[in-house]
Amino acid sequence: MKPTLRRNLAVLALAWLTAAVSPALAQSQPPGVKGPVPTGMPNRLAVGLFEEAGQNWMRDSGVPWDVRYRYFTKGWVDNWGWGQPDGSWGKAFLDESKTQGFLPAPVFYQLFAEPGGGEGESLAKVQNAATMRGYFGDLKILLQRAKELGKPVLLHIEPDAVGLLQFQTNSNPNAYAAVAATGMPELASLPNTVAGWGLAFLQLRKSVGANNVILGIHISAWASGKDISCCSVTDPLQPEVDKVVNFLKPLGLGTNVTGATYDVLVGDPLDRDADFYKLTRAQDVWWDASDNASISSRSFNRYAQWLTLMNQSTGKRWVLWQIPLGNSQHRNINNDGSTRAGYRDNRTEYFFGTSGDAHRRKFANTGVIALLFGAGAGGQSSYPNDLGADGQPYLKTHAAPFLLAGGLTLPATGTTLPGAGGGADGGSGGGTDAGTDAGTRDGGSDGGTRDGGSGGSDAGTNDGGTRDGGSGGSDAGTSDGGSTTRGYGFESSTEGWSSSGAPLKAATSSTARAQAGTRSLAVPFSGTSGTGVVSVLTAPVPRGATVTFRVWIPSGSGITAIQPFALEGEPGGWRYTGRWTAMGSLQTGTWNTVTVALPTNSTTPLYQLGVEFTTNSGWTGTVHLDAITW
Repeated sequence: MKPTLRRNLAVLALAWLTAAVSPALAQSQPPGVKGPVPTGMPNRLAVGLFEEAGQNWMRDSGVPWDVRYRYFTKGWVDNWGWGQPDGSWGKAFLDESKTQGFLPAPVFYQLFAEPGGGEGESLAKVQNAATMRGYFGDLKILLQRAKELGKPVLLHIEPDAVGLLQFQTNSNPNAYAAVAATGMPELASLPNTVAGWGLAFLQLRKSVGANNVILGIHISAWASGKDISCCSVTDPLQPEVDKVVNFLKPLGLGTNVTGATYDVLVGDPLDRDADFYKLTRAQDVWWDASDNASISSRSFNRYAQWLTLMNQSTGKRWVLWQIPLGNSQHRNINNDGSTRAGYRDNRTEYFFGTSGDAHRRKFANTGVIALLFGAGAGGQSSYPNDLGADGQPYLKTHAAPFLLAGGLTLPATGTTLPGAGGGADGGSGGGTDAGTDAGTRDGGSDGGTRDGGSGGSDAGTNDGGTRDGGSGGSDAGTSDGGSTTRGYGFESSTEGWSSSGAPLKAATSSTARAQAGTRSLAVPFSGTSGTGVVSVLTAPVPRGATVTFRVWIPSGSGITAIQPFALEGEPGGWRYTGRWTAMGSLQTGTWNTVTVALPTNSTTPLYQLGVEFTTNSGWTGTVHLDAITW
């Protein structure tokens, strides 16, 4: 949620802003994107929504959304007085999101409701040792509950708080804040400064050992003192970027004593629909959607340029969050739940309208890895009743084909995607594959920074010749030239492969079908939706090998995606290399071939080799794996 500060800046700026703008246009060829996709995030443009705990609209929509977010405000730890102060309410939201097949994304938004005032007293609150002791105690509980989930969690830290602290300290990260002074042993080594306050989130993740938590630091577009997104549109962007980055480096964007840094930047293009501001506050915050708009104008191009400069200056990718849901068909009234109630905006149409492919690519090239849509306040447009001109829910019907077809593969570090129609968008052929789902995560308990992973290679058909199952198993398939290859053929047993997760039952060696030989690994589904994994430990895959998986899926399954993966152990920094594949890119009733290319410096043996299955329905049936080779 934006503070009043942002809108005050807007009023002042609009008072003198004229129509004359610089002719400078957005860069036609952006620089190669910097920084890896964090471990646990898909290596394709993720799309997600806000949804309250206990609701099932996302699950029942039939759309394979990626991320489900919700605010965790003051009082969440004991369900606002209706439960024990152990974080059970928060754990239930995480479990619920995981079971439904979504990456849970709690938004830790607690500071402004702590005692002692509102947003204007943010600095005073972080300087109060008793307040911070309870505050960080709640954060620790959230990290513990997230660790128990055993799956990735995207934790968004305090929207707008860091921007307010920059404003209230006059950009001084060494201003006093109670960190070690809280008396929490985990924070004893950190300085009692605003910089130390920022580091405390990293330190607590480290001490809890919540290495599955992806930490996102919020970057407000007005943090430098000039709102580059709506108001100070003729000011050069780089100086404003530098002000923010220089303040944030000691808070955890730069090298620090915790040994880790924040994983992603989080930004919100606008907190309410644009016409809400126009009609209720006489403020014009609409962005020009033209691809030729000047970067010295209130436009998507200017915001994209700011994102690019932040990515280049920090080496971090972006999550865009709380994107307004208004479209051109909304009735410009307070949203009472009736058809098209809510205010107009153009952001959903920008990303999923006629030029959506080009715009998604443009923003992926700025470093954006996720688009998360949701209303920032009551009365705004929302996805259940955002009917477009065709009478269908706009975001649902426009995002569904994109996601069901596999989405958009993200650019690898140092590269950019080609223009519209030139890469892997929506599962089309000839696409650019940026590689793994993430990359190296620093081993141990520090949950440290991640390196970029290696690229995955396109799936292909492999036929011919005999393959030795090797130490991993029996005959694993055939090869054109008869060269010796190792792998798993499941001819005599499961060869150490086993199932985990509620959707899966025990895996067995079966004669029901085979891609090579006479048997395969049968993986039965239990009827529970969610994510399950079938895998083997200590797989003897050589360094830099490409692992080929053969997967048979019956027609009518409830599977939405599969992800073959390889997980290295401590010597490899617990690096995860995966190949997410949407069901729309697979065929039923036949054998599919999917490959995962390991980094050239991968370690051997692997800690774990396997396939992750995601299902969004109570489906019972059996999937088969066979001829897993390298």
